[in-house]
Amino acid sequence: MSLFVRSFLILSSATAIACSSADSRDAAAEPAGATGAATATRGLDPPLMAQVRSRAEALPRLQALIVARHGRILVEHRFRGPALDRPVNIKSASKSVLSALAGIAIGRGVLEGPGQKIAPILRVDIPAGADPRIERIEIGHLLSMQAGLGRTSGPNYGAWVASPNWVRYALSRPFEDEPGGAMLYSTGSSHLLSAVLTRASGRSTHALAQQWLAAPLGIAIPEWPRDPQGIYFGGNDMLMSPRALLRFGELYRQDGVLNGRRILPEGWVAESWRPRTTSPWSGNPYGYGWFSQRAGVHQVHFAWGYGGQMLFIVPDLELTVVMISDPSPHPRAESHVPALSALLSEGIVPAAEKGAAPPP
Repeated sequence: MSLFVRSFLILSSATAIACSSADSRDAAAEPAGATGAATATRGLDPPLMAQVRSRAEALPRLQALIVARHGRILVEHRFRGPALDRPVNIKSASKSVLSALAGIAIGRGVLEGPGQKIAPILRVDIPAGADPRIERIEIGHLLSMQAGLGRTSGPNYGAWVASPNWVRYALSRPFEDEPGGAMLYSTGSSHLLSAVLTRASGRSTHALAQQWLAAPLGIAIPEWPRDPQGIYFGGNDMLMSPRALLRFGELYRQDGVLNGRRILPEGWVAESWRPRTTSPWSGNPYGYGWFSQRAGVHQVHFAWGYGGQMLFIVPDLELTVVMISDPSPHPRAESHVPALSALLSEGIVPAAEKGAAPPP
């Protein structure tokens, strides 16, 4: 039985589709962290994927699309924007990466588990006379956006990042619900988790990301912005290339194991994907840094960054999809993100359903 599981018991195409543009390539022979069983996979219907490409190219904000099935990259398209191996701002998809770091910290004993209280770790930044409910906030509440503290996202975001101490500001927000109550999506909660990781480990969140994720995955995670006290921004502005993000997705698709090496604690992927609350805006279930939805009969788990930085995983089709978009500010009501979800559910998933199965 893994340390993570013990903590919980204690604490609670005929071939790959060829890309026709000069900036995209056929990468069917390139593994994305797959085992040998995925060799010669022919997993996407070519005519349907040709329609997906045309539909994707017509989305003016969409910059890149990568599709892997059974652990092999079958399609890579760069429509515009940075190269596929260049790190880009993945916005709030960073929250899914931060969740992975929290899971590894639990597995390594740096953190006790999702039920561990954060107040003893962040005591120095808790305001005098704070609401006593702050003593009840747990690490799991930060991961699932159920801390109960008033949001720092949306209209409150500017004042928060302009404050001299982001951790203290987030901890000083008035309670809008009980800890463990309704989902209050707040990057402040994620930043508190970054502070918890830093204080508990004695190392920066970036250093942990380098050792625990970047090195074993063989990817680059450059430095990203920090708060005035030097704590790396938790839950926003991480930098990863589209190809690196796909490899991170493959880690989750394969239950925390990549190329035969366990990187995430046993059971963490299932716990991360288990719905704990529901987004009041999209209606999507939310776990530990991951949203969920349905694509026909298939369960989809996804990381979602502002403006359309998307990582979709469809476990029963062994499908991992990365979509990177122009993150420039845009109206909340615009339809780009729904268009990306439709591209998956109406195009890529049917292509995978129709595609030939891999050899046994």
